[in-house]
Amino acid sequence: MPGCTLLLPGDLDTPTGGYRYDRAMVRGLRAAGWRVDVLSLPGNYPWPTAAAEHEAQRAVAALPEGECVLADGLAFGALPGLAAEHAQRLRWVALVHHPLALETGLLPEHQAVLRDSETRALSHARHIVVTSPTTARTLTAAGRQGWGVTPGRVTVIEPGVDPAPVATGSLAHRGVPRLLCVGSLSVRKGQAELVEALAGLRELPWELVCAGSTTRDTETTRAVCAAIEQYGLSDRVQLAGVVEDQALEALYASADLFVLPSWYEGYGMVYTEALARGLPVVCTSGGASPETVPEAARLMVPPGDVRALRDALRGWLTTPRLRAKLAAGARQARERLPRWERAVEHMARLLLEVGVRP
Repeated sequence: MPGCTLLLPGDLDTPTGGYRYDRAMVRGLRAAGWRVDVLSLPGNYPWPTAAAEHEAQRAVAALPEGECVLADGLAFGALPGLAAEHAQRLRWVALVHHPLALETGLLPEHQAVLRDSETRALSHARHIVVTSPTTARTLTAAGRQGWGVTPGRVTVIEPGVDPAPVATGSLAHRGVPRLLCVGSLSVRKGQAELVEALAGLRELPWELVCAGSTTRDTETTRAVCAAIEQYGLSDRVQLAGVVEDQALEALYASADLFVLPSWYEGYGMVYTEALARGLPVVCTSGGASPETVPEAARLMVPPGDVRALRDALRGWLTTPRLRAKLAAGARQARERLPRWERAVEHMARLLLEVGVRP
Protein backbone atom coordinates (compact mmCIF):
# COMPACT_ATOMS: atom_id res chain seq x y z
CA MET A 1 0.00 0.00 0.00
CA PRO A 2 1.52 3.36 -0.99
CA GLY A 3 1.36 6.01 1.69
CA CYS A 4 2.06 9.62 2.56
CA THR A 5 1.38 12.23 5.22
CA LEU A 6 -0.56 15.42 4.62
CA LEU A 7 0.90 18.24 6.70
CA LEU A 8 -1.35 21.26 7.16
CA PRO A 9 -2.12 24.02 9.64
CA GLY A 10 -5.25 23.73 11.76
CA ASP A 11 -8.39 21.74 11.01
CA LEU A 12 -8.74 19.81 7.76
CA ASP A 13 -12.46 20.65 7.83
CA THR A 14 -11.83 24.41 7.61
CA PRO A 15 -14.32 25.75 5.00
CA THR A 16 -11.96 27.37 2.49
CA GLY A 17 -10.97 26.40 -1.04
CA GLY A 18 -7.47 25.31 -0.05
CA TYR A 19 -8.74 22.97 2.63
CA ARG A 20 -11.44 21.62 0.30
CA TYR A 21 -8.66 20.72 -2.13
CA ASP A 22 -6.74 19.00 0.67
CA ARG A 23 -9.85 17.07 1.77
CA ALA A 24 -10.56 15.92 -1.77
CA MET A 25 -7.02 14.60 -2.13
CA VAL A 26 -7.23 12.72 1.17
CA ARG A 27 -10.56 11.15 0.25
CA GLY A 28 -9.50 10.30 -3.28
CA LEU A 29 -6.14 8.77 -2.37
CA ARG A 30 -7.67 6.73 0.44
CA ALA A 31 -10.38 5.48 -1.92
CA ALA A 32 -7.60 4.38 -4.28
CA GLY A 33 -6.04 2.26 -1.52
CA TRP A 34 -3.47 4.72 -0.19
CA ARG A 35 -2.50 5.22 3.41
CA VAL A 36 -2.89 8.95 4.04
CA ASP A 37 -2.08 10.23 7.52
CA VAL A 38 -3.13 13.77 8.38
CA LEU A 39 -0.80 15.82 10.57
CA SER A 40 -2.50 19.04 11.72
CA LEU A 41 -0.28 21.76 13.18
CA PRO A 42 -1.66 24.14 15.81
CA GLY A 43 -0.97 27.83 15.48
CA ASN A 44 -1.81 30.90 13.45
CA TYR A 45 -0.18 30.35 10.06
CA PRO A 46 1.60 31.85 8.20
CA TRP A 47 2.66 33.67 11.37
CA PRO A 48 3.39 30.86 13.85
CA THR A 49 4.55 31.67 17.35
CA ALA A 50 7.70 30.15 18.80
CA ALA A 51 5.50 27.66 20.64
CA ALA A 52 3.76 26.67 17.41
CA GLU A 53 7.09 26.22 15.64
CA HIS A 54 8.30 24.04 18.50
CA GLU A 55 5.20 21.87 18.22
CA ALA A 56 5.69 21.58 14.45
CA GLN A 57 9.29 20.49 15.03
CA ARG A 58 8.20 17.84 17.52
CA ALA A 59 5.47 16.49 15.22
CA VAL A 60 7.63 16.37 12.09
CA ALA A 61 10.55 14.79 13.92
CA ALA A 62 8.25 11.89 14.81
CA LEU A 63 7.58 11.06 11.15
CA PRO A 64 9.42 7.97 9.90
CA GLU A 65 12.50 8.40 7.75
CA GLY A 66 11.74 8.38 4.04
CA GLU A 67 8.11 9.43 4.50
CA CYS A 68 6.58 11.37 1.60
CA VAL A 69 5.05 14.51 3.09
CA LEU A 70 2.55 16.54 1.08
CA ALA A 71 2.88 19.86 2.89
CA ASP A 72 0.24 22.55 2.53
CA GLY A 73 2.02 25.78 1.62
CA LEU A 74 0.25 27.86 4.26
CA ALA A 75 2.39 26.05 6.84
CA PHE A 76 5.34 24.88 4.76
CA GLY A 77 6.18 28.34 3.46
CA ALA A 78 6.30 29.67 7.01
CA LEU A 79 8.70 26.96 8.26
CA PRO A 80 11.89 27.20 6.16
CA GLY A 81 14.11 26.03 9.01
CA LEU A 82 12.02 22.92 9.53
CA ALA A 83 11.97 22.24 5.78
CA ALA A 84 15.77 22.48 5.64
CA GLU A 85 16.36 20.33 8.73
CA HIS A 86 14.34 17.40 7.37
CA ALA A 87 15.08 17.79 3.65
CA GLN A 88 17.30 14.71 3.53
CA ARG A 89 15.23 12.59 5.90
CA LEU A 90 11.76 13.24 4.39
CA ARG A 91 10.43 13.55 0.87
CA TRP A 92 8.85 17.01 0.89
CA VAL A 93 6.20 17.81 -1.72
CA ALA A 94 4.96 21.38 -1.27
CA LEU A 95 1.36 22.17 -2.17
CA VAL A 96 1.06 25.89 -2.97
CA HIS A 97 -2.52 27.12 -3.29
CA HIS A 98 -1.59 30.79 -3.11
CA PRO A 99 1.87 32.38 -2.66
CA LEU A 100 1.94 33.74 0.87
CA ALA A 101 3.40 37.14 -0.03
CA LEU A 102 0.54 37.83 -2.46
CA GLU A 103 -2.13 38.06 0.22
CA THR A 104 -3.97 41.36 -0.22
CA GLY A 105 -3.46 44.00 2.46
CA LEU A 106 -0.01 42.97 3.69
CA LEU A 107 2.47 45.65 4.65
CA PRO A 108 5.55 45.73 2.36
CA GLU A 109 7.80 44.53 5.17
CA HIS A 110 5.49 41.58 5.84
CA GLN A 111 5.42 40.74 2.15
CA ALA A 112 9.22 40.67 2.13
CA VAL A 113 9.37 38.37 5.16
CA LEU A 114 6.87 35.91 3.67
CA ARG A 115 8.49 35.95 0.24
CA ASP A 116 11.90 35.17 1.72
CA SER A 117 10.50 32.51 4.02
CA GLU A 118 8.54 30.75 1.28
CA THR A 119 11.42 30.93 -1.20
CA ARG A 120 13.77 29.27 1.27
CA ALA A 121 11.23 26.59 2.22
CA LEU A 122 10.44 25.73 -1.40
CA SER A 123 14.13 25.26 -2.16
CA HIS A 124 14.02 22.16 0.07
CA ALA A 125 10.99 20.54 -1.57
CA ARG A 126 11.60 17.65 -3.92
CA HIS A 127 8.66 18.83 -5.95
CA ILE A 128 6.02 21.58 -5.85
CA VAL A 129 2.33 21.20 -6.73
CA VAL A 130 0.32 24.29 -7.65
CA THR A 131 -3.34 24.58 -8.56
CA SER A 132 -3.13 26.86 -11.60
CA PRO A 133 -0.81 27.83 -14.46
CA THR A 134 -0.86 31.37 -13.04
CA THR A 135 0.72 30.21 -9.78
CA ALA A 136 3.21 28.08 -11.72
CA ARG A 137 4.29 31.13 -13.73
CA THR A 138 4.57 33.19 -10.56
CA LEU A 139 6.81 30.68 -8.80
CA THR A 140 9.05 30.07 -11.81
CA ALA A 141 9.45 33.71 -12.86
CA ALA A 142 12.85 35.25 -12.19
CA GLY A 143 13.63 38.48 -10.42
CA ARG A 144 11.23 40.57 -8.37
CA GLN A 145 8.22 39.28 -10.32
CA GLY A 146 8.67 35.67 -9.27
CA TRP A 147 10.14 33.16 -6.85
CA GLY A 148 12.83 31.77 -9.17
CA VAL A 149 11.82 28.10 -8.87
CA THR A 150 13.14 25.81 -11.60
CA PRO A 151 10.17 25.03 -13.92
CA GLY A 152 10.86 21.30 -13.90
CA ARG A 153 10.16 21.21 -10.15
CA VAL A 154 6.58 22.53 -10.51
CA THR A 155 3.47 20.60 -11.55
CA VAL A 156 -0.01 22.03 -12.04
CA ILE A 157 -2.83 19.89 -10.64
CA GLU A 158 -6.02 21.90 -10.97
CA PRO A 159 -8.89 21.28 -8.55
CA GLY A 160 -11.81 19.18 -9.68
CA VAL A 161 -15.47 19.87 -9.18
CA ASP A 162 -18.33 17.64 -8.13
CA PRO A 163 -21.31 17.28 -10.50
CA ALA A 164 -24.25 19.44 -9.42
CA PRO A 165 -27.74 20.28 -10.70
CA VAL A 166 -28.31 23.47 -12.67
CA ALA A 167 -29.47 26.31 -10.43
CA THR A 168 -33.14 27.18 -10.79
CA GLY A 169 -32.56 30.76 -9.63
CA SER A 170 -34.99 33.22 -8.13
CA LEU A 171 -35.87 35.37 -11.15
CA ALA A 172 -38.39 32.86 -12.42
CA HIS A 173 -40.17 32.72 -9.08
CA ARG A 174 -40.18 36.21 -7.57
CA GLY A 175 -38.62 38.45 -10.18
CA VAL A 176 -35.86 39.65 -7.82
CA PRO A 177 -32.38 38.64 -9.01
CA ARG A 178 -30.42 36.74 -6.37
CA LEU A 179 -26.68 37.43 -6.28
CA LEU A 180 -24.48 34.95 -4.40
CA CYS A 181 -20.97 35.55 -3.06
CA VAL A 182 -19.09 32.67 -1.41
CA GLY A 183 -15.87 33.26 0.49
CA SER A 184 -14.60 34.23 3.93
CA LEU A 185 -15.00 37.95 4.50
CA SER A 186 -11.53 39.38 3.94
CA VAL A 187 -9.75 42.21 2.19
CA ARG A 188 -8.68 39.93 -0.66
CA LYS A 189 -12.15 38.60 -1.44
CA GLY A 190 -13.50 42.08 -2.17
CA GLN A 191 -16.83 42.01 -0.32
CA ALA A 192 -16.32 45.64 0.74
CA GLU A 193 -16.04 46.71 -2.91
CA LEU A 194 -19.09 44.62 -3.78
CA VAL A 195 -21.28 46.34 -1.17
CA GLU A 196 -20.08 49.75 -2.33
CA ALA A 197 -20.82 48.88 -5.95
CA LEU A 198 -24.33 47.67 -5.12
CA ALA A 199 -25.00 50.81 -3.07
CA GLY A 200 -25.10 52.68 -6.39
CA LEU A 201 -27.75 50.30 -7.76
CA ARG A 202 -30.41 50.73 -5.11
CA GLU A 203 -32.96 51.77 -7.72
CA LEU A 204 -32.79 48.29 -9.27
CA PRO A 205 -34.26 45.07 -7.85
CA TRP A 206 -31.63 42.67 -6.47
CA GLU A 207 -30.61 40.88 -3.29
CA LEU A 208 -27.21 39.59 -2.20
CA VAL A 209 -26.27 36.68 0.04
CA CYS A 210 -22.66 36.42 1.22
CA ALA A 211 -21.76 32.97 2.55
CA GLY A 212 -18.45 32.57 4.35
CA SER A 213 -16.72 33.07 7.66
CA THR A 214 -17.23 36.41 9.37
CA THR A 215 -14.64 35.65 12.07
CA ARG A 216 -11.40 34.99 10.16
CA ASP A 217 -10.91 38.70 9.41
CA THR A 218 -12.95 40.61 11.97
CA GLU A 219 -11.71 44.01 10.81
CA THR A 220 -13.06 43.44 7.30
CA THR A 221 -16.30 42.07 8.71
CA ARG A 222 -16.79 45.22 10.78
CA ALA A 223 -16.10 47.39 7.74
CA VAL A 224 -18.55 45.46 5.56
CA CYS A 225 -21.25 45.58 8.24
CA ALA A 226 -20.70 49.33 8.66
CA ALA A 227 -21.03 49.86 4.90
CA ILE A 228 -24.25 47.84 4.76
CA GLU A 229 -25.67 50.02 7.54
CA GLN A 230 -24.35 53.26 6.03
CA TYR A 231 -25.92 52.59 2.62
CA GLY A 232 -29.19 51.31 4.06
CA LEU A 233 -28.83 47.84 2.58
CA SER A 234 -29.66 45.74 5.63
CA ASP A 235 -32.83 44.41 4.00
CA ARG A 236 -31.03 43.49 0.76
CA VAL A 237 -27.63 42.13 1.85
CA GLN A 238 -27.41 39.03 4.04
CA LEU A 239 -24.19 37.88 5.68
CA ALA A 240 -24.95 34.21 6.17
CA GLY A 241 -21.62 33.24 7.76
CA VAL A 242 -20.32 29.70 7.41
CA VAL A 243 -23.11 27.46 6.11
CA GLU A 244 -23.28 23.68 6.04
CA ASP A 245 -23.12 21.85 2.72
CA GLN A 246 -26.87 21.33 2.39
CA ALA A 247 -27.61 25.00 3.08
CA LEU A 248 -24.89 26.06 0.62
CA GLU A 249 -26.46 23.86 -2.04
CA ALA A 250 -29.76 25.64 -1.46
CA LEU A 251 -28.06 29.02 -1.85
CA TYR A 252 -26.51 27.98 -5.14
CA ALA A 253 -29.84 26.59 -6.35
CA SER A 254 -31.66 29.87 -5.68
CA ALA A 255 -28.96 32.11 -7.19
CA ASP A 256 -29.04 33.81 -10.59
CA LEU A 257 -25.51 35.24 -10.60
CA PHE A 258 -22.29 34.43 -8.77
CA VAL A 259 -20.18 37.44 -7.75
CA LEU A 260 -16.73 37.40 -6.15
CA PRO A 261 -14.62 40.50 -6.93
CA SER A 262 -11.47 39.03 -5.39
CA TRP A 263 -8.25 41.01 -5.68
CA TYR A 264 -6.29 37.82 -6.35
CA GLU A 265 -7.06 34.12 -6.67
CA GLY A 266 -4.52 31.31 -6.91
CA TYR A 267 -7.26 29.35 -8.69
CA GLY A 268 -10.76 30.23 -7.47
CA MET A 269 -12.57 26.97 -6.70
CA VAL A 270 -15.85 28.72 -5.92
CA TYR A 271 -15.95 29.95 -9.52
CA THR A 272 -15.96 26.41 -10.88
CA GLU A 273 -18.48 25.37 -8.24
CA ALA A 274 -20.75 28.14 -9.51
CA LEU A 275 -20.17 27.10 -13.12
CA ALA A 276 -21.01 23.50 -12.17
CA ARG A 277 -24.50 24.82 -11.43
CA GLY A 278 -24.72 26.81 -14.66
CA LEU A 279 -24.28 30.17 -12.93
CA PRO A 280 -22.62 33.04 -14.79
CA VAL A 281 -19.84 34.77 -12.89
CA VAL A 282 -18.75 38.33 -12.15
CA CYS A 283 -15.08 38.32 -11.18
CA THR A 284 -11.92 40.38 -11.48
CA SER A 285 -8.81 39.87 -13.55
CA GLY A 286 -6.74 39.25 -10.42
CA GLY A 287 -4.60 36.12 -10.38
CA ALA A 288 -5.90 32.96 -12.05
CA SER A 289 -9.52 34.07 -12.51
CA PRO A 290 -9.16 34.69 -16.28
CA GLU A 291 -7.96 31.08 -16.67
CA THR A 292 -10.54 29.59 -14.32
CA VAL A 293 -13.68 31.27 -15.68
CA PRO A 294 -14.25 31.05 -19.47
CA GLU A 295 -14.89 34.36 -21.22
CA ALA A 296 -18.33 33.28 -22.44
CA ALA A 297 -19.52 32.77 -18.84
CA ARG A 298 -18.17 35.88 -17.16
CA LEU A 299 -18.14 39.62 -16.72
CA MET A 300 -14.63 40.63 -15.67
CA VAL A 301 -13.43 43.90 -14.13
CA PRO A 302 -10.10 45.13 -12.74
CA PRO A 303 -9.47 44.35 -9.06
CA GLY A 304 -10.64 47.10 -6.73
CA ASP A 305 -12.45 49.07 -9.46
CA VAL A 306 -15.81 49.78 -7.82
CA ARG A 307 -17.16 51.78 -10.75
CA ALA A 308 -16.36 49.03 -13.26
CA LEU A 309 -17.92 46.46 -10.93
CA ARG A 310 -21.06 48.58 -10.59
CA ASP A 311 -21.30 48.99 -14.37
CA ALA A 312 -20.92 45.24 -14.91
CA LEU A 313 -23.64 44.47 -12.38
CA ARG A 314 -25.90 47.15 -13.85
CA GLY A 315 -25.45 45.65 -17.29
CA TRP A 316 -26.40 42.20 -16.10
CA LEU A 317 -29.37 43.44 -14.06
CA THR A 318 -30.85 45.56 -16.84
CA THR A 319 -30.07 43.58 -20.00
CA PRO A 320 -32.03 40.31 -20.42
CA ARG A 321 -30.11 39.49 -23.58
CA LEU A 322 -26.79 39.70 -21.71
CA ARG A 323 -28.16 37.54 -18.90
CA ALA A 324 -29.25 34.88 -21.38
CA LYS A 325 -25.91 34.96 -23.20
CA LEU A 326 -23.87 34.53 -20.04
CA ALA A 327 -26.17 31.81 -18.71
CA ALA A 328 -25.69 29.87 -21.96
CA GLY A 329 -21.93 30.32 -21.66
CA ALA A 330 -21.99 29.05 -18.08
CA ARG A 331 -23.97 25.95 -19.07
CA GLN A 332 -21.46 25.23 -21.82
CA ALA A 333 -18.56 25.66 -19.41
CA ARG A 334 -20.33 23.30 -17.00
CA GLU A 335 -19.83 20.43 -19.43
CA ARG A 336 -16.07 20.93 -19.61
CA LEU A 337 -15.15 21.31 -15.96
CA PRO A 338 -12.34 19.15 -14.54
CA ARG A 339 -13.25 16.27 -12.24
CA TRP A 340 -11.69 15.33 -8.92
CA GLU A 341 -11.00 11.78 -10.09
CA ARG A 342 -8.49 13.01 -12.65
CA ALA A 343 -6.87 15.42 -10.19
CA VAL A 344 -6.39 12.62 -7.65
CA GLU A 345 -4.94 10.31 -10.31
CA HIS A 346 -2.47 13.04 -11.28
CA MET A 347 -1.47 13.57 -7.66
CA ALA A 348 -1.00 9.83 -7.09
CA ARG A 349 1.31 9.53 -10.12
CA LEU A 350 3.39 12.48 -8.97
CA LEU A 351 3.78 11.20 -5.42
CA LEU A 352 4.84 7.79 -6.75
CA GLU A 353 7.46 9.49 -8.93
CA VAL A 354 8.79 11.38 -5.92
CA GLY A 355 8.91 8.10 -4.05
CA VAL A 356 6.57 6.89 -1.35
CA ARG A 357 7.12 4.36 1.41
CA PRO A 358 5.16 1.10 1.10
